[in-house]
Amino acid sequence: MERISILVVDDEAVIREGLKRILDSGRFAVEACQSGQRAIELLQEHEFDLIVTDLKMPGMNGIEVLTAVKTLQPDVPVIMITGYASVDTAVEAMKCGAVDYITKPFTPEQFLEKLERALEQRHQLLDEMYLKKEISSHHGFNRFVGESKEMQKVYRRIIQVAATTSTVLITGESGTGKELVARAIHDNGPRREQPFVAVDCSALAENLLESELFGHVKGSFTGAVQTKVGLFKVADGGTLFLDEVSNISLSTQAKLLRAFQERQITPIGGTQPVPINIHLIAATNRNLRTMVGEGAFREDLFFRLNVIPIDLPPLRERKGDVPLLIQHFLRRFSVAIGKEIRGVAPDAMAMLEAYAYPGNVREVENIIERAVVLAEGDIISREDLDQFDSAGGNEPRREETFFGARIPVTAEELKEMKRHIRGQAVEEIEKAFLISALKRNNCNVTKAAEETGILRTNFQGMLKRLGISSRTQMEL
Repeated sequence: MERISILVVDDEAVIREGLKRILDSGRFAVEACQSGQRAIELLQEHEFDLIVTDLKMPGMNGIEVLTAVKTLQPDVPVIMITGYASVDTAVEAMKCGAVDYITKPFTPEQFLEKLERALEQRHQLLDEMYLKKEISSHHGFNRFVGESKEMQKVYRRIIQVAATTSTVLITGESGTGKELVARAIHDNGPRREQPFVAVDCSALAENLLESELFGHVKGSFTGAVQTKVGLFKVADGGTLFLDEVSNISLSTQAKLLRAFQERQITPIGGTQPVPINIHLIAATNRNLRTMVGEGAFREDLFFRLNVIPIDLPPLRERKGDVPLLIQHFLRRFSVAIGKEIRGVAPDAMAMLEAYAYPGNVREVENIIERAVVLAEGDIISREDLDQFDSAGGNEPRREETFFGARIPVTAEELKEMKRHIRGQAVEEIEKAFLISALKRNNCNVTKAAEETGILRTNFQGMLKRLGISSRTQMEL
């Protein structure tokens, strides 16, 4: 194992020798010198993993050594040694780039604790630098906006998975960017030159979905006026992305499982199987394990899909990325709409950063596009953010509630709430759920169904069953 290289700079021989004894193990390789001038010579000749320097030395002091380190080896952490009377100066040194300081006299345990902390910070920095370098050498990562630790985990997993053809299951709430992840995996994989075919499994009724996936022969059913090639075959050699796979019926799930296992499909009305060669990526905003327990999703298909899981964090769990997303969409829509928007007013930015974003990145995009369109000046103001209630002052629009409980926004949340209520309350919460979804989507049934994770036909069936008429929708 390669040893950790440490440079000790101190004009006192007792300190130099004492630190060398503390670090006397096979893990460290220690170089020691008595002046800042000699330290610079060594920095020009060798690379180090850590620098430990005294603050007060004749000739060149510790601050000057620190400045030289930041020029010659900028990524190397520096620990400053100081006396009690010079603590203020040591704090100033940290402002200049030192990672820590230790006051004399100190124990070996105190020094080693500081050293381990500094080395861990260096390890994290190098890891982030390596990841950024990896990302810059891959395709499609420019579509992502986010530097949080949560997103760095996602980036690492994409890079790991892209080199393989293992089946991937992407999970995450609506609007978190599941299709972006799927495309990044495809764009960086061995099939990048082949088709990427995306299928929205929530947008089609069962018989239409099977026809889209497997194809059909002419005359196999009413309306089949010509033979149709299925998307499995269109994606042959490339990647098939099944979005919102949780909406597929049990009967279609059985046919999918057979296709994956046998690596062949039979078009509707056909008799001859057709071989397929695809990289399968699936995505869902629902918990498939829970659905398996409820009998709504096949366990064998779940295990077939869940080979490599990638879970996308909701925006509320990576709030540090919100300002980056705001600036990204601000630049994009300023150009697209033809307005010179220079930024966001501080009070408006504070509101945007405090908001929960139940619609995740997609909601940030919508809010900023609307704000750019409505902005009368070159700075986005609070008044331009009509996603907030004007009557509510500076506070973001509050989540709708039902007898004190938050109204669910997805089918999964609705199902969970219904487990804890009985009788007439079930119907009432279903009504509240549908009306809330329609309000959020301007009474667009298709969009409301998509957001909640329910098939459009099923969503319409619930509206009919609960007596929510088109007139009611117009009055929302």
